[in-house]
Amino acid sequence: MDHTINRELLDIYRMMLQKNGPRHWWPADTKLEMIIGAILTQFVSWKNVTTAIDNLKRQKLLSIQAINGIENEKLEEHIKCTRFFKQKARKLKEFCSHIVNNYDGDLERFLSKEIKELRRELLSLYGVGEETADCIVLYAAHKPIFVVDAYTRRIYSRLGYFKEDIKYKDMQKFFMDNLEHDTALFNEYHAQIDGVGSHYCFSKNPDCNDCPVNLICKWRKENG
Repeated sequence: MDHTINRELLDIYRMMLQKNGPRHWWPADTKLEMIIGAILTQFVSWKNVTTAIDNLKRQKLLSIQAINGIENEKLEEHIKCTRFFKQKARKLKEFCSHIVNNYDGDLERFLSKEIKELRRELLSLYGVGEETADCIVLYAAHKPIFVVDAYTRRIYSRLGYFKEDIKYKDMQKFFMDNLEHDTALFNEYHAQIDGVGSHYCFSKNPDCNDCPVNLICKWRKENG
């Protein structure tokens, strides 16, 4: 661990937290609901995901067995608002089928696996990429892995820590190497990054004046 970078990353985290307060992420009542949200939120706003999850709740479909048993077309109808709903219905079905066929429907047994093994197995499932897998590991399994995304890339490249074309695994390694592996810290840190990315650090016309890390932003200094 580079202790200088560690202090800087923690200072940035505190700036974000002081500005925005705790974000209570991931918003879900159960671990399965969290996982469903992580799959549905790909390429769509959280508002649409909330609508889809509410639809599933009304139809009593928020269970491994219910999703595994429902026909694809019927599941698609309930999640249409999330875009690419046909692919997402398949992703949900195949995830639940995996839990039924390999863990007798016991999600907790699946999530209890060691971090690397759990992540590897998640990535083997249809439609589960690195970010989705890491969200599930962190927010559903409650294991310390740092989730990175497009907001992380934009904010920390503008702060000067790495280039914007950095690979996912290298970006993640930067945080994992320089922060204590603490689930609560990783949970709130990722939430804070997403808060800053969605409210201030836009790809175009960012709101630099109100951004909590504006005083240390190299991009702001260079672009006025």
